[in-house]
Amino acid sequence: METKKKVPTNTVTRDIKNLAEPTGNIYESVVVLYKRANQIAIAEKKELSKKLEDFKTERDTMDEVFENKEQIEISKYYERQPKPDLVAITEFENGELYFRRAKQDEAEFSVKSPRAKDEE
Repeated sequence: METKKKVPTNTVTRDIKNLAEPTGNIYESVVVLYKRANQIAIAEKKELSKKLEDFKTERDTMDEVFENKEQIEISKYYERQPKPDLVAITEFENGELYFRRAKQDEAEFSVKSPRAKDEE
């Protein structure tokens, strides 16, 4: 998973009011962030598993396990990537996420981030 945007690799203190602004409720914002972070984590796990599948052997015992430099480099690359929750928060703050509330009137059906409103 290529991360082209600037995402912090460590935890950053954020103002809760800014996170709650797009949805109007901090709890709804947390749910949106959780769901997006989960999507990112699943995609990364599938991608990593697909790449590491090439290194799988038929006999996998403790005595026969050996270190493969390519496998180690692939694993280190994914360890250096920003955590899925940090990517989700950055996307949310930049207005790159689309989310909607279920079971509401048509007038209130979709919620867009403040940045998306400015672009219209």
